[in-house]
Amino acid sequence: MDPTLAARTLTASTEIATAALAGNDPDAVLHLVVRAAAELAEADLGLLMAAAEDGSLTVEAAHGAREPDPVGLVLSPRSSAARVARGGVPIVADDVTTDPRTAPYVPAELRVYGPFAAAPFGTRETRLGALTVYRRRSAKPFTSATVEVLTAFAAQAGLLFVLAEGHNARERVGLYEERERIARDLHDVIVQRLYAAGMQLDLLSRRSRRLARADATRLADAVDQLDAAIADVRSVVRTLRNPDPKPPAADLAESVRAEVATARELLGFEPSVDLTDDIADVPPEIADHFRAALREALSNVVRHAGALRVAVHLRRDRHNLRLTVADDGCGIPRGVSQRGLKNLRERAEQVGGVCEVRSSPRSGTTVTWQVPLPRA
Repeated sequence: MDPTLAARTLTASTEIATAALAGNDPDAVLHLVVRAAAELAEADLGLLMAAAEDGSLTVEAAHGAREPDPVGLVLSPRSSAARVARGGVPIVADDVTTDPRTAPYVPAELRVYGPFAAAPFGTRETRLGALTVYRRRSAKPFTSATVEVLTAFAAQAGLLFVLAEGHNARERVGLYEERERIARDLHDVIVQRLYAAGMQLDLLSRRSRRLARADATRLADAVDQLDAAIADVRSVVRTLRNPDPKPPAADLAESVRAEVATARELLGFEPSVDLTDDIADVPPEIADHFRAALREALSNVVRHAGALRVAVHLRRDRHNLRLTVADDGCGIPRGVSQRGLKNLRERAEQVGGVCEVRSSPRSGTTVTWQVPLPRA
């Protein structure tokens, strides 16, 4: 490899590693990756595409001269880039619109380009998508050396991205566990000590008949202040464990969005949300169980899944309210306490419903929580 090109590749990889491990916005990190790829390949356009479950690719980041903006563009599972993402083998073409391997599935937005190269993005175990570069028609084709550089860079950047996701996930779980530890210490230690001190003062005030009225009043005030302090600490504990205060039943949809927003802070990405509109009249008891079930399901994802995608679906028909929380994580690891899943099942059963859990290391985990609604 040309020493100058090697130095530029190393500089770009270092910049990406620094940004990814610092917990920067994933979209910003992806833009760094695609910009560096386009510059290293001397391309007019660089695209970073994420793979979906159906094998299609979606353009997540772009760099270079483009009109219209291809971000959001979906490529067929049969496209050359999709085959590269699945198979892990790079491809290069002198003209993306005429080469029989690439031409059938080139979208109209990319037909202004000619020379094309694509490399797999991710690792052998975690294939995230493809990194593609394009040059305008009549431009020089990409050389084999350029494709080698692109492939090595895509593999390295993909590995950095996967490692950074794991690093950031551990930090988010650590934050979640730290909040839980503080809440537990406040509840189990501080509240108990305040309560014991208040009981002793109250007992003293009852036994001490010789106290002057002013001293008795001050003692009673101290007991009241301890009671108020206990109430404040318990409020803090509730906030630590549930930052979103319980809303009324009519705001169930807003409550779902608030729970998802809390999970987003801990996960580092936005879970998708699909809500039914007709939930304003869900009975308060069922709405309370529903919120707790959603919180527990998202908490399990944060703690254990290591997911890159989470989807929340809420559906209501004439007879049932159904919640589905699906992730693409590692499934339920062996040896992990299933207390949370037990809580989900018990809550469903309390209101005559059911909770089903499907999990595997390949497809992640799907929790379906369904309860009946009272007839009008």
